[in-house]
Amino acid sequence: MVSLSTNIQFLKGVGEQRAKRYARLGVQTIGDLLEYYPRDYIDCSHPSAILSAPYDQPCAIRARVAAKSGEQRIRKGLSLFKVLVTDGQSDLLITFFNAKFTVASLKEEETYLFYGRVAGRIGRREMASPQIFPDDPSLPFSPVYPLTEGLSSKIIAANVRQALSLIPAQQADPLPRQIREANRLCARREALEQIHFPSNAQSLAQARRRLIFEELFGLHLALGKTREKAKRELSAPMKPVAMEPFYRLFPFSLTGAQQRAIRDCLADLCRPSPMNRLLQGDVGSGKTMVAAACAYFAAQNGYQTAMMAPTEILASQHFQTWSRLFSGTGIAVGLLTGSMPAAAKRETQEKIASGQLQVIVGTHALLQSQVSFHRLGLAVTDEQHRFGVAQRLALSQKTPCGRYPHVLVMSATPIPRTLALLVYGDLDLSILDELPKGRQPVKTYLIDPGKRERAYRFIRSHLDQGRQAYIVCPLVDTAENTPAGLESAVREAQRLAADSFAGYSVGILHGRMKPAEKEQVMARFHAGELQLLVTTTVIEVGVDVPNATIMLVQNAERFGLSQLHQLRGRVGRGGAESFCILVSEHTGSPRLQAICRTNDGFRIAEEDLKLRGPGDFFGLRQHGLPAMKIAGLLEDVALADQARAAALSVLASDPDLQLPEHAALRAQTDRMLETAGA
Repeated sequence: MVSLSTNIQFLKGVGEQRAKRYARLGVQTIGDLLEYYPRDYIDCSHPSAILSAPYDQPCAIRARVAAKSGEQRIRKGLSLFKVLVTDGQSDLLITFFNAKFTVASLKEEETYLFYGRVAGRIGRREMASPQIFPDDPSLPFSPVYPLTEGLSSKIIAANVRQALSLIPAQQADPLPRQIREANRLCARREALEQIHFPSNAQSLAQARRRLIFEELFGLHLALGKTREKAKRELSAPMKPVAMEPFYRLFPFSLTGAQQRAIRDCLADLCRPSPMNRLLQGDVGSGKTMVAAACAYFAAQNGYQTAMMAPTEILASQHFQTWSRLFSGTGIAVGLLTGSMPAAAKRETQEKIASGQLQVIVGTHALLQSQVSFHRLGLAVTDEQHRFGVAQRLALSQKTPCGRYPHVLVMSATPIPRTLALLVYGDLDLSILDELPKGRQPVKTYLIDPGKRERAYRFIRSHLDQGRQAYIVCPLVDTAENTPAGLESAVREAQRLAADSFAGYSVGILHGRMKPAEKEQVMARFHAGELQLLVTTTVIEVGVDVPNATIMLVQNAERFGLSQLHQLRGRVGRGGAESFCILVSEHTGSPRLQAICRTNDGFRIAEEDLKLRGPGDFFGLRQHGLPAMKIAGLLEDVALADQARAAALSVLASDPDLQLPEHAALRAQTDRMLETAGA
């Protein structure tokens, strides 16, 4: 019996070679084929008369074949065919090239739909190489699929028709009837038929809505199951402790958002199941202080904290910050990175194993097998190091009795709450939506390269006042094939030190430098020994030099909006007025103009999403989630809310989807989790 898991080669006409072509599209089974949705449709529902057809715009014309000419050889390898068609009022001359079999299949006196662009003049209208469809009023829309070499939309459509005819009409619908009725959704079989071969615009809209809901519902269900599974794990148990001594460690008050986030985290740390919380906040919103509060709480409970940073520069910076913060508290802070000398590594590892260090800051070196914790209770990481199954297992083996550590994930990519629940649905969510007092917005300007020297004069005036500045370049060095006009950090640092900033101390920082070299440069910049730092995006995440008040970004059009916002966040961290100057030949770019209008990272992320589309904006693959086949992360937000509510209601009554009516749903969710590697 044919099922959704049947290999696509079962279909007539799909042999080994065509199956290989389908495999390039990710299609291996009949189920994959039915979920390979069209990217567009050719609308033949309202064909134009020949005389009223718009010039040079795609349109459909219903016409009868009046006459066909014979083959005309233009030159070697190129032949031409002409077909005269009529709609009863006017004639249209259609030209085909190297299309012998296409023209032969057209029968004189029969009517077809010809889809293409009309050219010529009023008395002699013409069309070249149109697509041809049978004159079937019941199929006004023809699907257009994403293609690969050797597969056309016609071939895929024919294979889809056959697949639909073989799948039993009464196949179980994964969406329970009550969910479909409550959300006014059509049946899955109807949705699949109408998404590929819509009868009309309304049927297509209903099919899309059903399939989008199903995809988002399944995703929230899978995330919910993952969350429920995590709740059954045993954590490092903690008890409430007085936090007033921690709050006295710094001379400023926490924001209301920070205080709420700390309360959320501390409540999680006292539960028997491990915390899995996302701390989301804009640049400079104070995520590190929330993480430090959790580390302090864990230390008072006798547990260690592992703080993982994405780069050695940032790990060193966190080590210095936390060492100063916890000075005099009895909480010892250590640093472990891959580039440390072997003897220093061994000494740090021994202190971790013996419990002499309560907070250990490092890179992925913390996950290495030779690192053994005394009592690891909390792991703090950022979104670039989101823990998957392997990392969670590795850390659980480093905790007492195999208990899982509490996990706090910090994200500096602000996205709307609804979308965060979709992308990070297996984590609880805390949002820092306030900036600390005294934090001034960074003034951002967009200039063309002709004003660069004026910008340099502006930077020099601030350096003369004792301030520091960054100049960010898109490239490390210049290669032979580098397009003209692109700035590289190496060449720019050399040029500026010899010319525009002669007499000033200029440093360079980029990702190809050895870790020790990068640390040395950042230490000198932090100490004020370097006035100007020419760098690449290696400073994008977390680098904190309060005295740096100006950033100039070369070739700003080469960076994403959210990336520019992250870079801009490296200045304005002191309290002095700060500036970001974007240099680009594309001063009319809506993207670059958008970042000049606001410092709100949430608005910038939404603008970025609108301008360049969702794609893999939130790194679904990075987060272990399956790629969306039909749902959009921005345009389908309202439906995502409904799908999430429905998924939570199902899990509340049947957490393991064991009820008979949830059998198809359970199978679909298991496939989704298997695909995601969860």
